[in-house]
Amino acid sequence: MNQLHTKSALAIRNLFVQGEISAVEIVSHYLERIHKYNPDLQAFLKIYDDQALKKAALLDEKRAQKKPLGQMAGLPIGIKDNTHIQGEITTCGSKFLEHYRAPFSATAVRLMLEEDAIIMGKLNLDEFSMGASSENSAYMTTKNPWNTECTPGGSSGGSAAAISARLIALATGSDTGGSIRQPASFCGISGFKPTYGRVSRYGLVAFGSSLDQIGPLGARVKDIALMMETIGRNCPKDPTSLKKSSEEILTSFSTDMKGKVIGVPHKLLEDLKGEVKTDFQDSLKRMESLGATLVDVDLDILRYSIAVYYILATAEASTNLARFDGIRHGIRTPQAASFEEVYKYSRDSGFGQEVKKRILLGTFVLSSGHRDEFYRKAQKIRYLIAEAFHNAFNKTDFIAMPTCPVTAFALGSFPDPFEMYLQDSLTIPASLAGLPAISVPSGIDSKNKPMSLQIIGPKLQDAAVLQAGYAFEQTAPLYKTLPKGFL
Repeated sequence: MNQLHTKSALAIRNLFVQGEISAVEIVSHYLERIHKYNPDLQAFLKIYDDQALKKAALLDEKRAQKKPLGQMAGLPIGIKDNTHIQGEITTCGSKFLEHYRAPFSATAVRLMLEEDAIIMGKLNLDEFSMGASSENSAYMTTKNPWNTECTPGGSSGGSAAAISARLIALATGSDTGGSIRQPASFCGISGFKPTYGRVSRYGLVAFGSSLDQIGPLGARVKDIALMMETIGRNCPKDPTSLKKSSEEILTSFSTDMKGKVIGVPHKLLEDLKGEVKTDFQDSLKRMESLGATLVDVDLDILRYSIAVYYILATAEASTNLARFDGIRHGIRTPQAASFEEVYKYSRDSGFGQEVKKRILLGTFVLSSGHRDEFYRKAQKIRYLIAEAFHNAFNKTDFIAMPTCPVTAFALGSFPDPFEMYLQDSLTIPASLAGLPAISVPSGIDSKNKPMSLQIIGPKLQDAAVLQAGYAFEQTAPLYKTLPKGFL
């Protein structure tokens, strides 16, 4: 029981189903860890002590009555706080929504609850998912368990930190330009961005609607696959949801990559430096040792991904956040004397600086005279990026590159927003193309900071990407290594 948190989510589920441990014992163990470590890490915005214990007791009763148990039975999970749970507050890390209570649950949340998962609480994030360091939350700054002076990444920093410190077994994140994969890399865990449309966005507060995707974070790839089997289903309430049924992913896992061809965009990655470069080269050798063949691919057009992303994503953010006006949603300033002032003052006091920057940029690129110059041109280049990936996959099974060009940086070390934006340079391309991509820990640098490999696959090859991630994980089983102080 003392080391329950070191076990995989699959193992915990099996222990509960087989009657070797009760759901109340599981929840009590994790609540103890949450209350011990969260005050320093600040990963949780809200902890559901009573609700979690009540759900656990109901599951114990269900098991005692020998009723069928769900696929995620007894698993303690956390939900990024831009995803609705009926009756609970959804803040999106913003003061604007500090009192907003969700009238319904997101499809992903509902599916996990139907499979008997236990929600432990809501996790911190950059405000409205806009950020790469979790410093933009209106409530708290999440710390990296490997080094509490460093960022856990963002925007799903709370999710990544909670998994890294083993405060929960699984967590949801959302990935618009790398917000699952980058924090997973910084925190030494795995994170998966599914094919766009594979997981329903119904109940996810929108940032960039053509980019947003809910996905899992976990200590091990098999745990991520378990969640994907549950949430990767068609949803009629989301018009972008793919008409695909749930896949059986776990049964296809093997420990080799024989016959697989891995594309490596060497020219694109020529600016890699230091230990990240050395670790990536070592990761390529490890994939070869598993039976994979490496080939060079031309993806030079991905150099334009940052510029394209920050045009398209901010334009969509400007449109999506227009609803937060102090009238229909969010706080309403008492100093307003007219409808115009309600709108003006409420948004000014409710939104943080990063959100304001992105709204202004998005409004500018959509304004008269600039739509053709910026927005439509960016859409054309986005198509060319997707086409470049398509051409690369004609001769490869996967693309491999580091998840991030750097390891976790110190909190407050990027006062220039443009330098911060560059941290997503290797994760944004897969988001623009709507491709499945996984970040898997690959090594630890000389400063005891995790590094990761990113594996990108063709559309709808989510199971294959997870399989490749699992095979690579066996060469660098860092899930066995917890951050110092969290054993």
